[in-house]
Parts: sequence; structure tokens; C-alpha cells
Amino acid sequence: MTASRRIFLAEVREQPAALLTLLEHLDAFVEVGRACAERKPTTVRLVAHGSSDAAAAYGVYAFGLLPGWTALRDSISLSVYYGAEIDFSSSVVVALSQSGQTPDVVSYVERARERGALTIALTNERGSALAEQAELTLPLEAGEERSVAASKTFYNQLAALALLAGAAAGREEEIWDGLRRTAVILADAIPELEAAVMPVATAFAYVGRMYVIGRGYELATAREIALKLTETCRVAAEPLTSTDLAHGPIAALDSMFPVWTIASPDAALPALVEAAARVREAGATIVASGSAAGAVEGAAWRLPVPEAPVPLLSPLLSVVPGQLFAAALAEAKGLDPDKPERLTKVTLAQ
Repeated sequence: MTASRRIFLAEVREQPAALLTLLEHLDAFVEVGRACAERKPTTVRLVAHGSSDAAAAYGVYAFGLLPGWTALRDSISLSVYYGAEIDFSSSVVVALSQSGQTPDVVSYVERARERGALTIALTNERGSALAEQAELTLPLEAGEERSVAASKTFYNQLAALALLAGAAAGREEEIWDGLRRTAVILADAIPELEAAVMPVATAFAYVGRMYVIGRGYELATAREIALKLTETCRVAAEPLTSTDLAHGPIAALDSMFPVWTIASPDAALPALVEAAARVREAGATIVASGSAAGAVEGAAWRLPVPEAPVPLLSPLLSVVPGQLFAAALAEAKGLDPDKPERLTKVTLAQ
């Protein structure tokens, strides 16, 4: 891999260190988490685009499983473009943007704050427009990210959402310790995972389409891996839940249409295993990843990761084989993962 194609891979390797830096800011997360709890929200509204929106999908589960709050990825268009008169007075808004400059996310936060929401910016840029509009700001502390394709900023968004939800539930020490242990586990696992994805990438150099299947909090992982494959490898990758597969998409499968599965040992695993059986019956090649990869029968390739110290933190390990695979597959295709076609680091599209 040439020097010009190493930034994305280097930043994936930096994720354990970036996570440990984030954990130095526990007090800030506790303060904001307590402010959320005092508000007694009926709804946590998460708004974002791209990789940040994939992280928001994880936030739905973090807030649902820790403080037991209803959380959703909210429609930006309703407020910003259609002018819907939504009552935000009992809502907490968490806006995610790596750059803090996404115009409609900033506008959403401005309107939600005016209508009574407690607004929180989760960004890597403290002086950004998003941070200025939000009532409270939490740092990502991912450090500079030079590759157009996000890695460590997404990774720290997952961790930040878990830590914020944990603080809102009064469980910040448990989540903080789980995240710390996850950083150590990942640092040890990355070299072996890098080696493991190489033959898979070589075998898949022809691939132009793929499904990525996850369920529960691993749907966020599926969304991010699919986005990385699309951005860096020009693969038309679609993220699906285990059940979504059976509602139409399975009809497109054949031997030239591989499927990446993400299996974690949680309540959603039986649905994932059932979906993988359907894929196998359709004659498609299966890649099994996640800490329960061994539960997926008939996989041509397995990329297992260690089990997370806290089940909710599983995506912080299961996303990494997908990131490393994207870097390796881009190289196998002769592409530069640091400079995807027609993309820029900061997206100002409306």
C-alpha cells in the first residue's frame, strides 16, 4: 500500500488511543448526562448525516437500554424544510457532526432550542457552528482526521453516546470501565484482524455489490460498514436488518452477491442466524463477523472479534473488521481509500 493510501488505515489503528483520550472527559459527560436526567425527557431526538447518522442508530439503543428512554433518529426535513410546528419542550436533542458545520443539522438545533429542547452538540470541533447553536457541547476528542472516510470520529461517537446514556442512567462508572477495557482489547486485536481481512479482500476484488446485515445495536455497525464499502471501494453496499432481508432484498441474491453478517451474543442473534441461513440457501457467499461469528453456519469467511466487556459496547469491536476490510478491498481494487471519488471531508450539502 502506497503512502498516499495509508491515512485511513492509520486512523483505524489510532482508534484505541482516541477512545482513551475521550475517556479523560468523564466529568463533562456526567454533567451533561445529569442535565438530561433532570429534564425527564419523553424523547431523545438524534440528528445527523453519513457516518454520524450510523452512530445515531446506535444511540437509539444506548438511550433505550441504559436510562430506558425513547430515542429516535429524527427527521431533519420536518423542522428545517417543511416548518412543522413540533413541540420540543420535553425533548433532548443530540446533534452529531464530526465537523460541526452540516447546515441543516445546525438549523435543526437552532429551531429545536427555540422551541424548548435541551440541545447537545457532539462534535470534533469545539468552535464550530453546531457547538455555538447548542446549549451544551461534548467533545469527541478523536484528534485530527485527515482521511475523507471517517473512522475514529465515528468510533468515538459510539463511545460518547454510550457514555452520555450511561451518565444519564447513573451508570457512568460501569460504562467508562467497559470502554476502557474495550480500548485495550481492540489495541491487542487489530494486528490479527488486519492480517485476517487480507485474503478476504483479495477474494472479493471483483465485488460490486453487497448486503451488510446486523440487528439491534449492530444495525449501526452494518450501516457504517456499508458506507465505508461504498465510499472507499465503490461497492454498492446496502445495510439491512436480519428481518428486512426477507422482505424483498433476498430476491437479488446469487453466487456473485456476497453478504457480510455481524453476529453478537445478544437477544438478536437468533434472527441473524436465521437470516444467514436464508442467504446460504440463496447460494450467496457469507462473511461472518462479530464475537458470535461462530454461530453463523456455512460462512466462507470468518472474522471474529473478542467479546465486549459490556454487551452494549459490542459495536466498538465488531465495526473494526469492516473498516479494515474496506481499506484492504480498496487496495485490492486499485483505489485510494483516503480520497474517494467526488467526496470531501466536510460536507456542506443541504
